[in-house]
Amino acid sequence: MCAHAHAANIVSAVFIATGQDPAQNVESFHCLTMMEGVNGGKDLHISVTMPCIEVGTVGGGTQLASQAACLNMLGVKGANASSPGANAQNLARIVAAAVLAGDLSLMSALAAGQLVKSHMKYNRSSKDVKAAA
Repeated sequence: MCAHAHAANIVSAVFIATGQDPAQNVESFHCLTMMEGVNGGKDLHISVTMPCIEVGTVGGGTQLASQAACLNMLGVKGANASSPGANAQNLARIVAAAVLAGDLSLMSALAAGQLVKSHMKYNRSSKDVKAAA
């Protein structure tokens, strides 16, 4: 099974939180999430391929206080003196891991029949929409 559920949402969120250029989402969110039953269907192998995640850990929005704090928390802020580009590569891996986790969560909700139920329960009712108009 292949999915590409909502990678753009996740990439955008991580980009904004870490001071990336949100416009780069256009190139960066493209992915293919693969899910395959293994061990006679007892286990699930899930992987994501994202060929073009455009991130940086120096300059621009990475210098804003909140975004710099987020990069620090992730352990990728600034340049890596001993291995140039390593921090950006690690940030790209973090983005891919977040996309993988999000797709697994969404597919689990779909498989369990909970996605529509939760939307019906927590979305505004038609009465709320009329009252807001």
